[in-house]
Parts: sequence; structure tokens; C-alpha cells
Amino acid sequence: MSTNQRLYRETETSVPPGLPLVILLTGFIDSGRAVVTASRHILDSTKHERIWTFDNDELLDYRARRPTFTFEQTRLTGYRPPELSLRLVTDELGSQFLLLSGYEPDYRWEGAAEAVLQAIERYAVSTTTWVHAIPMPVPHTRPLAMTISGNRRELIDAYSVWKPTTEVPGTFVHLVEYMLCEIGSPVAGVVLLIPHYLADADYPVATVGVLDAITTTTGITFRSDALRESGRDFLVEVATQVAENDELANVVGSLEKRHDNFMADTTPTSPFVDDDGKMPSADSLAAELERFLRTRGGTDN
Repeated sequence: MSTNQRLYRETETSVPPGLPLVILLTGFIDSGRAVVTASRHILDSTKHERIWTFDNDELLDYRARRPTFTFEQTRLTGYRPPELSLRLVTDELGSQFLLLSGYEPDYRWEGAAEAVLQAIERYAVSTTTWVHAIPMPVPHTRPLAMTISGNRRELIDAYSVWKPTTEVPGTFVHLVEYMLCEIGSPVAGVVLLIPHYLADADYPVATVGVLDAITTTTGITFRSDALRESGRDFLVEVATQVAENDELANVVGSLEKRHDNFMADTTPTSPFVDDDGKMPSADSLAAELERFLRTRGGTDN
């Protein structure tokens, strides 16, 4: 038994060759709770079966991500540890793909990444797509933008609106992408740019953005009518809040101007900085919207 095989348990499942692989992992930044909500939506709306279940004792820091127990009056009756697993997913139309979802490994990144590459080779995966969502000073009044990395040039040219040269905090999926590029396996990393003042909210627009990104890179479609309706309602409520406060409206207007100038190729660097190269301040906007968001949870308001 190889070292990598000790990282996961395998089930006896027949997997058709040539399916796309989608990776949705939590543990890094997940603005708008986009990735975790999209992953839950996919699993709730499709048929799926586990192919591999990774070993928590090898990969998980339990004290950083403590498992959940159910306590009933005098005793513990349930134990729900975090899970990292590879599943075969079948949607309502019979389309299939592989989904690696759950937590980002805390330990043994290189071994776990090699295991993912082993799965890609074993199942003759056609393409690999991973998605993250990060906070950026962009307005909620414009469509979600994305930056795409990897080696699928057609996607990068068509959809990646921000192409910086910089150093970024490393994640497990970055390592997987790097290793796939080294061997020439098709891979796309999609990072959604979420309004930073909505990054801590459950933002349905961001969840739809994750699903749309998967559709764009794989052709797989998902039923998302309810999510889209929730997103429209959410944006109406935010617009109402902004309209009632001139300071907020000015900040959003400034973000809109920078965004539109950038998209029209009239600014030399980035839509996310002002003329002095500094991030725009939106503290007042964030504070006001945080108060607004706190009033939303579990109420009819």
C-alpha cells in the first residue's frame, strides 16, 4: 500500500472515464459563504456516492476545526466530524462529474495533492476546476467579476477580468493547480471577486456565481431558480439601505466609477485602487451594511 493510499478509504464504485472534476474546499477565504453554500446546494439537489473518503487523522487539525457533538440532556448522542471526500455526482439530466468537497487539508499537502492527481489519472479526468471567492472593493451593483488561473487559455482570455502579477497566500488547490500545470493536465482556478462589504454575509449572488463558474468551465448546469430569486431580493434590500444614506450612496458610486472605468480600459492598473494607488475606504459602508444584515437573520424584515 502506497503512502497516498493511506490518506483515503476507497469504496467499490464504478466511475466512467473522462468526467470533469470540480473542487470546492472550505478553510480559506469564502466570501459570501459562496463555496460552502454552493457545495451544499449541489449535494442537496443531486444524486451522489462517495468514491474516496480522506482520513481526518492524517489531514485535519481537530483543534482548529473542532467536530460537532450532539448533547441531549445527560449524554452525547451524535458525532459529526468534518469530511473531505471525492464523490461521483449525477444531476437531474443524468450528467455526471466528480466533486471533491469538504475541508482544506491542514497537513500533508503534497501527499494529498499527489492523491488528487492519482485520482485524475486513474479516472481519466477531462478537466479540473476549483473555485474560491475573495473580498474586493467592487460594487454590488455590477455583475460578479472573476480572475482565472491555470492553463485553459480560452477561459482566461474570455472571462478573466483581473490579471495581476503578485504573490498570493498559498492554498491546497493552488498546489493541485500548480502540479497539474506541470504535467499539462487541463485545469482552471476561478476566483470570484465579492464586494468586500458583503463578504461576511450569506450572499446568494455569490453562490450563484460559483455554480455559474462551474457551468462555464465544465458545461454542467444546476437548478438555481430559488437562489437567483433570493439574490434579487437581497440586492433590493441592500439598494434600499444604500438609498437611505447619502454617505453610503457616495461610496458605492465611487466604486461603480472605478469599476466602469476599468472595464472600459480607461484606467492603467486596476479597478480596485484610486488614483493614488490606494484601496478605497468603505468603513462606513461596511458598518452600515453590517447593521442592516444583522436585522435580516430569521426575520420577515
